[in-house]
Amino acid sequence: MFGIALDINIEDFKILLKNPKAALVGLLSQFIVLPFLTYLLILVWQPQASIAMGMILVAACPGGNISNFMSHLSKSNTALSVGLTTLATFASLLMTPLNFKLYASLYPPTMELLTDINLDEWAVIKTIFTIVLFPLLAGLAFRKWQEEIAKKISPIFRVASILIFIAFVVIAFSKNYDLFLQYIHVVALLVLLHNAIALGSGYGLGQIFALSRRDKRTISIETGIQNSGLGLVIIFAFFEGLGGMALVTAWWGIWHIIAGLSLAFIWSKSKSLA
Repeated sequence: MFGIALDINIEDFKILLKNPKAALVGLLSQFIVLPFLTYLLILVWQPQASIAMGMILVAACPGGNISNFMSHLSKSNTALSVGLTTLATFASLLMTPLNFKLYASLYPPTMELLTDINLDEWAVIKTIFTIVLFPLLAGLAFRKWQEEIAKKISPIFRVASILIFIAFVVIAFSKNYDLFLQYIHVVALLVLLHNAIALGSGYGLGQIFALSRRDKRTISIETGIQNSGLGLVIIFAFFEGLGGMALVTAWWGIWHIIAGLSLAFIWSKSKSLA
Protein backbone atom coordinates (compact mmCIF):
# COMPACT_ATOMS: atom_id res chain seq x y z
CA MET A 1 0.00 0.00 0.00
CA PHE A 2 2.97 2.32 0.48
CA GLY A 3 3.73 2.05 -3.23
CA ILE A 4 0.09 2.65 -4.19
CA ALA A 5 -0.06 5.75 -2.00
CA LEU A 6 2.93 7.19 -3.86
CA ASP A 7 0.69 7.56 -6.92
CA ILE A 8 -2.22 9.18 -5.07
CA ASN A 9 -2.76 12.93 -5.05
CA ILE A 10 -5.38 15.20 -3.55
CA GLU A 11 -7.42 15.17 -6.77
CA ASP A 12 -8.13 11.47 -6.25
CA PHE A 13 -9.97 12.32 -3.04
CA LYS A 14 -11.83 15.26 -4.56
CA ILE A 15 -13.56 12.89 -6.98
CA LEU A 16 -15.26 11.25 -3.99
CA LEU A 17 -16.65 14.61 -2.89
CA LYS A 18 -17.77 15.44 -6.41
CA ASN A 19 -19.35 12.03 -6.86
CA PRO A 20 -20.41 10.90 -3.35
CA LYS A 21 -23.21 8.70 -4.66
CA ALA A 22 -20.80 6.47 -6.61
CA ALA A 23 -18.41 6.35 -3.65
CA LEU A 24 -21.17 5.25 -1.26
CA VAL A 25 -22.44 2.65 -3.73
CA GLY A 26 -18.89 1.33 -4.06
CA LEU A 27 -18.51 0.92 -0.31
CA LEU A 28 -21.98 -0.63 -0.05
CA SER A 29 -21.06 -3.11 -2.77
CA GLN A 30 -17.76 -4.12 -1.17
CA PHE A 31 -18.62 -4.28 2.52
CA ILE A 32 -22.36 -5.03 2.63
CA VAL A 33 -23.57 -6.70 -0.57
CA LEU A 34 -20.59 -8.93 -1.39
CA PRO A 35 -20.24 -10.44 2.12
CA PHE A 36 -23.98 -11.15 2.20
CA LEU A 37 -24.00 -12.76 -1.26
CA THR A 38 -20.96 -14.78 -0.25
CA TYR A 39 -22.90 -16.08 2.74
CA LEU A 40 -25.81 -17.07 0.47
CA LEU A 41 -23.41 -18.90 -1.88
CA ILE A 42 -21.99 -20.79 1.10
CA LEU A 43 -25.48 -21.76 2.27
CA VAL A 44 -26.32 -23.11 -1.19
CA TRP A 45 -23.00 -24.90 -1.81
CA GLN A 46 -22.36 -26.07 1.77
CA PRO A 47 -18.54 -26.26 1.43
CA GLN A 48 -16.33 -27.60 4.19
CA ALA A 49 -15.56 -25.18 7.01
CA SER A 50 -12.03 -24.11 6.01
CA ILE A 51 -13.06 -23.40 2.40
CA ALA A 52 -16.08 -21.40 3.57
CA MET A 53 -13.82 -19.45 5.93
CA GLY A 54 -11.58 -18.54 3.01
CA MET A 55 -14.56 -17.30 0.98
CA ILE A 56 -15.82 -15.20 3.89
CA LEU A 57 -12.37 -13.71 4.49
CA VAL A 58 -11.87 -12.80 0.84
CA ALA A 59 -15.27 -11.09 0.76
CA ALA A 60 -14.44 -9.19 3.96
CA CYS A 61 -11.17 -7.77 2.60
CA PRO A 62 -11.00 -4.36 0.87
CA GLY A 63 -10.38 -3.96 -2.85
CA GLY A 64 -6.96 -4.85 -4.23
CA ASN A 65 -4.64 -2.20 -5.63
CA ILE A 66 -4.44 -3.77 -9.11
CA SER A 67 -8.04 -2.64 -9.56
CA ASN A 68 -6.77 0.85 -10.38
CA PHE A 69 -4.80 -0.43 -13.37
CA MET A 70 -7.78 -2.51 -14.53
CA SER A 71 -10.12 0.49 -14.29
CA HIS A 72 -7.69 2.48 -16.42
CA LEU A 73 -7.41 -0.34 -18.95
CA SER A 74 -11.20 -0.71 -19.19
CA LYS A 75 -11.68 3.04 -19.75
CA SER A 76 -13.64 3.26 -16.51
CA ASN A 77 -13.48 6.01 -13.88
CA THR A 78 -9.87 5.60 -12.75
CA ALA A 79 -10.01 8.51 -10.31
CA LEU A 80 -13.04 6.95 -8.63
CA SER A 81 -11.20 3.61 -8.52
CA VAL A 82 -8.20 5.11 -6.76
CA GLY A 83 -10.40 7.01 -4.33
CA LEU A 84 -12.48 3.92 -3.56
CA THR A 85 -9.42 1.74 -3.04
CA THR A 86 -8.07 4.26 -0.54
CA LEU A 87 -11.41 4.75 1.20
CA ALA A 88 -12.04 1.00 1.41
CA THR A 89 -8.59 0.49 2.90
CA PHE A 90 -9.47 2.88 5.73
CA ALA A 91 -12.89 1.26 6.17
CA SER A 92 -11.35 -2.23 6.28
CA LEU A 93 -9.84 -1.50 9.68
CA LEU A 94 -13.28 -2.09 11.18
CA MET A 95 -15.33 -3.69 8.40
CA THR A 96 -12.99 -6.60 7.60
CA PRO A 97 -12.92 -8.13 11.12
CA LEU A 98 -16.59 -7.23 11.65
CA ASN A 99 -17.82 -8.93 8.46
CA PHE A 100 -15.56 -11.92 8.94
CA LYS A 101 -16.70 -12.55 12.50
CA LEU A 102 -20.37 -11.96 11.63
CA TYR A 103 -20.65 -14.35 8.68
CA ALA A 104 -18.29 -16.97 10.07
CA SER A 105 -20.59 -17.07 13.11
CA LEU A 106 -23.72 -17.59 10.99
CA TYR A 107 -22.57 -20.77 9.21
CA PRO A 108 -22.44 -23.65 11.75
CA PRO A 109 -19.25 -25.39 10.42
CA THR A 110 -17.28 -22.12 10.39
CA MET A 111 -18.75 -21.07 13.74
CA GLU A 112 -17.40 -24.27 15.26
CA LEU A 113 -14.00 -23.73 13.64
CA LEU A 114 -13.93 -20.11 14.77
CA THR A 115 -14.69 -21.20 18.34
CA ASP A 116 -11.82 -23.69 18.27
CA ILE A 117 -9.39 -21.05 16.99
CA ASN A 118 -10.64 -18.31 19.37
CA LEU A 119 -9.79 -15.42 17.06
CA ASP A 120 -8.65 -12.16 18.69
CA GLU A 121 -10.43 -9.39 16.73
CA TRP A 122 -8.26 -6.66 18.23
CA ALA A 123 -5.14 -8.47 17.03
CA VAL A 124 -6.67 -8.67 13.53
CA ILE A 125 -7.37 -4.92 13.59
CA LYS A 126 -3.76 -4.23 14.59
CA THR A 127 -2.54 -6.48 11.78
CA ILE A 128 -4.69 -4.68 9.20
CA PHE A 129 -3.40 -1.34 10.44
CA THR A 130 0.20 -2.54 10.25
CA ILE A 131 -0.06 -4.24 6.88
CA VAL A 132 -2.28 -1.87 4.88
CA LEU A 133 -3.32 1.28 6.71
CA PHE A 134 0.01 2.44 8.14
CA PRO A 135 1.89 1.92 4.83
CA LEU A 136 -0.91 3.83 3.06
CA LEU A 137 -0.63 6.76 5.46
CA ALA A 138 3.15 6.70 5.22
CA GLY A 139 2.99 6.71 1.44
CA LEU A 140 0.55 9.61 1.38
CA ALA A 141 2.81 11.58 3.71
CA PHE A 142 5.91 10.80 1.64
CA ARG A 143 4.11 11.83 -1.56
CA LYS A 144 3.15 15.13 0.09
CA TRP A 145 6.70 15.68 1.32
CA GLN A 146 8.74 14.47 -1.67
CA GLU A 147 6.44 14.33 -4.69
CA GLU A 148 9.12 14.04 -7.38
CA ILE A 149 10.99 11.26 -5.57
CA ALA A 150 7.67 9.49 -4.94
CA LYS A 151 6.92 9.46 -8.67
CA LYS A 152 10.35 7.98 -9.43
CA ILE A 153 10.28 5.17 -6.87
CA SER A 154 6.61 4.16 -7.16
CA PRO A 155 7.27 1.68 -10.03
CA ILE A 156 9.85 -0.09 -7.86
CA PHE A 157 7.33 -0.54 -5.06
CA ARG A 158 4.66 -1.76 -7.50
CA VAL A 159 6.98 -4.50 -8.73
CA ALA A 160 8.01 -5.35 -5.17
CA SER A 161 4.38 -5.68 -4.06
CA ILE A 162 3.66 -8.09 -6.92
CA LEU A 163 6.71 -10.20 -6.04
CA ILE A 164 5.69 -10.31 -2.37
CA PHE A 165 2.18 -11.41 -3.31
CA ILE A 166 3.55 -14.13 -5.59
CA ALA A 167 5.73 -15.34 -2.71
CA PHE A 168 2.68 -15.60 -0.44
CA VAL A 169 0.78 -17.56 -3.10
CA VAL A 170 3.69 -19.96 -3.63
CA ILE A 171 3.96 -20.53 0.14
CA ALA A 172 0.21 -21.13 0.42
CA PHE A 173 0.26 -23.76 -2.33
CA SER A 174 3.51 -25.40 -1.24
CA LYS A 175 2.26 -25.86 2.32
CA ASN A 176 -1.00 -27.38 1.10
CA TYR A 177 0.08 -29.20 -2.06
CA ASP A 178 -1.69 -32.50 -1.32
CA LEU A 179 -4.83 -30.64 -0.26
CA PHE A 180 -4.61 -28.55 -3.41
CA LEU A 181 -4.56 -31.66 -5.63
CA GLN A 182 -7.50 -33.12 -3.72
CA TYR A 183 -9.75 -30.06 -3.76
CA ILE A 184 -8.60 -28.01 -6.75
CA HIS A 185 -11.77 -28.75 -8.74
CA VAL A 186 -13.96 -27.55 -5.86
CA VAL A 187 -11.83 -24.50 -5.08
CA ALA A 188 -11.51 -23.48 -8.74
CA LEU A 189 -15.24 -23.68 -9.38
CA LEU A 190 -16.19 -21.91 -6.15
CA VAL A 191 -13.70 -19.10 -6.76
CA LEU A 192 -14.96 -18.71 -10.35
CA LEU A 193 -18.56 -18.41 -9.14
CA HIS A 194 -17.63 -16.21 -6.19
CA ASN A 195 -15.64 -13.81 -8.34
CA ALA A 196 -18.37 -13.69 -11.00
CA ILE A 197 -20.89 -12.82 -8.28
CA ALA A 198 -18.58 -10.06 -7.03
CA LEU A 199 -18.07 -8.54 -10.47
CA GLY A 200 -21.74 -8.91 -11.42
CA SER A 201 -23.14 -7.57 -8.14
CA GLY A 202 -20.90 -4.50 -8.31
CA TYR A 203 -22.15 -3.67 -11.79
CA GLY A 204 -25.74 -4.55 -10.91
CA LEU A 205 -25.75 -2.33 -7.82
CA GLY A 206 -24.48 0.54 -9.95
CA GLN A 207 -27.35 -0.15 -12.34
CA ILE A 208 -29.88 -0.05 -9.49
CA PHE A 209 -28.57 3.36 -8.39
CA ALA A 210 -28.52 4.67 -11.98
CA LEU A 211 -24.79 5.36 -12.12
CA SER A 212 -22.97 6.10 -15.37
CA ARG A 213 -21.52 3.16 -17.27
CA ARG A 214 -17.98 4.24 -16.36
CA ASP A 215 -18.86 4.27 -12.67
CA LYS A 216 -20.67 0.92 -12.88
CA ARG A 217 -17.60 -0.65 -14.45
CA THR A 218 -15.38 0.86 -11.78
CA ILE A 219 -17.52 -0.47 -8.92
CA SER A 220 -17.68 -3.88 -10.59
CA ILE A 221 -13.88 -4.02 -10.71
CA GLU A 222 -13.46 -2.64 -7.19
CA THR A 223 -15.81 -5.34 -5.87
CA GLY A 224 -14.35 -8.18 -7.92
CA ILE A 225 -10.69 -7.41 -7.21
CA GLN A 226 -10.10 -8.12 -3.54
CA ASN A 227 -6.95 -7.68 -1.46
CA SER A 228 -6.14 -11.39 -1.27
CA GLY A 229 -2.61 -10.53 -0.13
CA LEU A 230 -4.06 -9.13 3.10
CA GLY A 231 -6.19 -12.25 3.36
CA LEU A 232 -3.13 -14.49 3.14
CA VAL A 233 -1.32 -12.46 5.79
CA ILE A 234 -4.30 -12.88 8.15
CA ILE A 235 -4.45 -16.62 7.42
CA PHE A 236 -0.76 -17.18 8.15
CA ALA A 237 -0.84 -14.93 11.21
CA PHE A 238 -4.01 -16.20 12.91
CA PHE A 239 -5.00 -19.50 11.31
CA GLU A 240 -1.59 -21.18 10.94
CA GLY A 241 -1.99 -21.27 7.15
CA LEU A 242 -5.25 -23.26 7.40
CA GLY A 243 -5.38 -25.33 4.21
CA GLY A 244 -8.82 -24.58 2.79
CA MET A 245 -8.62 -20.89 3.65
CA ALA A 246 -5.17 -20.53 2.12
CA LEU A 247 -6.11 -22.35 -1.09
CA VAL A 248 -9.26 -20.30 -1.66
CA THR A 249 -7.51 -17.00 -0.97
CA ALA A 250 -4.41 -17.81 -3.01
CA TRP A 251 -6.45 -19.10 -5.96
CA TRP A 252 -8.70 -16.03 -5.77
CA GLY A 253 -5.55 -13.89 -6.00
CA ILE A 254 -4.65 -15.62 -9.27
CA TRP A 255 -8.13 -15.87 -10.75
CA HIS A 256 -9.27 -12.30 -10.09
CA ILE A 257 -6.31 -11.05 -12.12
CA ILE A 258 -7.27 -13.29 -15.06
CA ALA A 259 -10.97 -12.44 -14.84
CA GLY A 260 -10.40 -8.74 -14.16
CA LEU A 261 -7.94 -8.26 -17.02
CA SER A 262 -10.19 -10.20 -19.41
CA LEU A 263 -13.19 -8.07 -18.48
CA ALA A 264 -11.15 -4.87 -18.67
CA PHE A 265 -9.91 -5.82 -22.15
CA ILE A 266 -13.47 -6.50 -23.37
CA TRP A 267 -14.70 -3.21 -21.92
CA SER A 268 -11.77 -1.33 -23.43
CA LYS A 269 -13.11 -2.23 -26.87
CA SER A 270 -16.52 -0.74 -26.10
CA LYS A 271 -17.11 2.73 -27.48
CA SER A 272 -20.12 3.93 -25.49
CA LEU A 273 -19.46 4.98 -21.89
CA ALA A 274 -22.61 6.97 -21.21
